[in-house]
Amino acid sequence: MTKITTHNRTRAQESSNAIERMYITMRHLFNRGFYKPMGVSGETLREALLTLRPEIYGSIAEDKLELQGLLYVIERLPNGIEECRYINLTSDEGYSKSHFKVIIPPKRRRNCYRIDDEQMNIEITRGRSEIYDILTHLTFLYVESHKIIKRVVIDDNGAVTRDWRKLEEAVQKNSDLSEKDREIALTHTANILGRTFSEVSAIYPQFATKENPNRFLNIIYYLGKIAMQEVVEDNKRVITFSPVLRERLGHHIHGEIWANTIKKTLHSKNLLERPIHIISANMHSVMNTLFAPLVLKNELKKATTLQIFEQLSNSQNVQLRNKVEKAAKNCGMIFIEDSSGTNIDVQIFDATQIDCSHLITNRVKENSKEEKPVILVMDYAFGEQAYETMDELLKPYKCEKQNTHLLNVKSISIMGKAGILEGGKGDIMIPNAHLFEGTADNYPFNNQLKMSNFEGENLKVYEGSMISVLGTSLQNKDILKFFHDSTWNVIGLEMEGAHYQKAIQAASKIRGSISNSVKVRYAYYASDNPLETGSTLASGGLGMTGVKPTYLITEKILEQILS
Repeated sequence: MTKITTHNRTRAQESSNAIERMYITMRHLFNRGFYKPMGVSGETLREALLTLRPEIYGSIAEDKLELQGLLYVIERLPNGIEECRYINLTSDEGYSKSHFKVIIPPKRRRNCYRIDDEQMNIEITRGRSEIYDILTHLTFLYVESHKIIKRVVIDDNGAVTRDWRKLEEAVQKNSDLSEKDREIALTHTANILGRTFSEVSAIYPQFATKENPNRFLNIIYYLGKIAMQEVVEDNKRVITFSPVLRERLGHHIHGEIWANTIKKTLHSKNLLERPIHIISANMHSVMNTLFAPLVLKNELKKATTLQIFEQLSNSQNVQLRNKVEKAAKNCGMIFIEDSSGTNIDVQIFDATQIDCSHLITNRVKENSKEEKPVILVMDYAFGEQAYETMDELLKPYKCEKQNTHLLNVKSISIMGKAGILEGGKGDIMIPNAHLFEGTADNYPFNNQLKMSNFEGENLKVYEGSMISVLGTSLQNKDILKFFHDSTWNVIGLEMEGAHYQKAIQAASKIRGSISNSVKVRYAYYASDNPLETGSTLASGGLGMTGVKPTYLITEKILEQILS
């Protein structure tokens, strides 16, 4: 028994060291300005990733190509990136005003531009976490691409197998393949990838787009083709960081513009002096919770409140969602679409214009108009960006007359998805502290949300510490099991909590820009369990499982604010 414990601890330490090496290396490469991912300069990153073997990247350390991990990565990188030898990470440098068409990955809000056949530019406006995310995904992608070479290149002169020639023929047809041709191509592709025909047939449609139903074949072909050019012709892929990005990073340029736009809007609407309650959430749950039960009560007469929210979560019900949004705007909802580059939209609700009777369960007193809350909902931040945006938002506002206005912030609520270490998808986590991975930093706090708030709701609720990780794509079972089993009592992992708390504590306890009695609420619902095989983020979304916990947390937050 002792031997097993010692072995596990050693593996956890190896993994922890690998993460540390990756982050030190990535910062070094960023300062250097460029590197070749499959050359000598990228060797440390590759070795660390292979040592770490993150759960999201599945079989990265094996000879066969990892399919679910590939899908996860491709959905977070721009369409066509597999064809590009040069990846240039830039700041917001004016490409939106050029003829280049913006490419936005389906699962990550970032602007990308295909400059020519060989180059992709990716705009970085969300801080270092975004750079870490992209470099980790690209390292995985290139490691996988070199697995293809081992199965298709026969000799040093670049001669290839019949399987590769057949895949190339299918891709170069550049048209819809018949069912027979597609299955022939998938047969050869399965051999190249070291996977079964049924495995590649199952994953094939998940890569398809309307414009390119055969995208899976294209991705495998171009990954292999450019990897071959790296090996046979020594023509390496290169990742560069623009001088402007290197100069701007860490200076809160986007966050400051974003926060000033919000404060200017509050000031112009005479809302700046009112009690302000900030909620970090998605752009639908607060709006729907405030308005949908009243707006749709005639349309969905027999539906429960939960069923109404499920209907709104169905992508087919655009009309219902539009109706709720229209009602919200009629009741004074202000929507601030982001133009700063943070990719964080904002909604502002004035409680004087809203019928909140369906949410107030325990009214203490009838507030005067001046005391009624203003609810500011900000969309999700990404990693370190949470510190930048919250830090800037909580600073005093200097208007045109140089008058300084302190924000009357009463509470800050953070809700969102997180990985869970005990339990399953859809369960709820109530943290009492955030631990910052890779550092000795820890942020205990008094959470206004308690397990007791969720009693009788038929959902499992866990209470304990949360670890704020440097990147969800870098976690493996050994590290997470160590945190879960140790006296840290970690119940889950996410990317923003410690960053938010760092900004809140600085504003309330050091700068004095908000009251030190500001109330905080944190609650997360489980999107995955990385300790369970097949339950990682790469295994797919929550679907309707996430509706109940999302709206339940939203409801509890609003009840506390409004009561």
